[in-house]
Amino acid sequence: MQIVTHIGANCTDGEKLIRSLMKNADRLAPRGIAVPGPGKYRALLRETLQSLAGGTLGPDARDTVLDAILDEQDTTRLVMSNAAFICQPNRIFERGVFYQLVRLKLRTLQTLFPQDELEIFLALRNPATFIPAVWAQAAGTPMGGVSAEDFMNGLAPESVLWSDVVERIQEAVPDAALTVWCNEDTPLIWGELMRRMAGVPPLTPLAGEHDLLGSIMSAEGMARFQKYIESHPPQSDAQARRIMAAFLDKYAIPDALEEEVDMPGWDDYLVEDLTRQYEADVLGIAQMPGVTFVLP
Repeated sequence: MQIVTHIGANCTDGEKLIRSLMKNADRLAPRGIAVPGPGKYRALLRETLQSLAGGTLGPDARDTVLDAILDEQDTTRLVMSNAAFICQPNRIFERGVFYQLVRLKLRTLQTLFPQDELEIFLALRNPATFIPAVWAQAAGTPMGGVSAEDFMNGLAPESVLWSDVVERIQEAVPDAALTVWCNEDTPLIWGELMRRMAGVPPLTPLAGEHDLLGSIMSAEGMARFQKYIESHPPQSDAQARRIMAAFLDKYAIPDALEEEVDMPGWDDYLVEDLTRQYEADVLGIAQMPGVTFVLP
């Protein structure tokens, strides 16, 4: 079976991607593709992986988990998502390492599904906005009140590199297919991400493939966009992105794509440096062997 897992990252699209895919569960099921609701697997998978890491599960753990998740016996591709799969926000920089838990989590997942084909999906986000966002989430947990300095556990913002995380993923599950993209690009690649996760051919119509676009474009713009693509269906994902970009240029909601950075002790120079470093890091990740990078 193909086991598809969207592992986040924290503070990227949250529940949006899986909820868009769930709109197509009935039409995907006849193809052997299951997109169950998160309630079917998140707690179960978390508890199972914890028990497996502790060596307390038997050899039938995989079948037990799949029987609990799946309604159809002829499923060949299972799609799951959890933005906090690696860890909760307060543990992202545990021991001063960026997502150091990713190795353990993915190795344990591979142990649970030893003969299955793993596919990992990961969204990246500019550390200039990612760090403040996850710190704000951590501060709102029952362990809240943690200072920004304590939250980072001594790790300098300039040392937050997604390429380190990608390398750890590949070390943990070298045979797994890895798909990566930038959270900042998601409005233009939403439909493509949905199709890649579902494992269907390019341009396969899916309900919800413009959900994110609708959140940053005016109602008038979306109406005009929908009318245009109905009369001029795009012939490729690249053409679809060009059409979306053209409509966004004219109908984007003012400031919809702007993100405020509010982190104690940070100034504009640091934000600019982090952004430049992120852009360079992304270029390097896109060229890494074994990585499928979805570009806008």
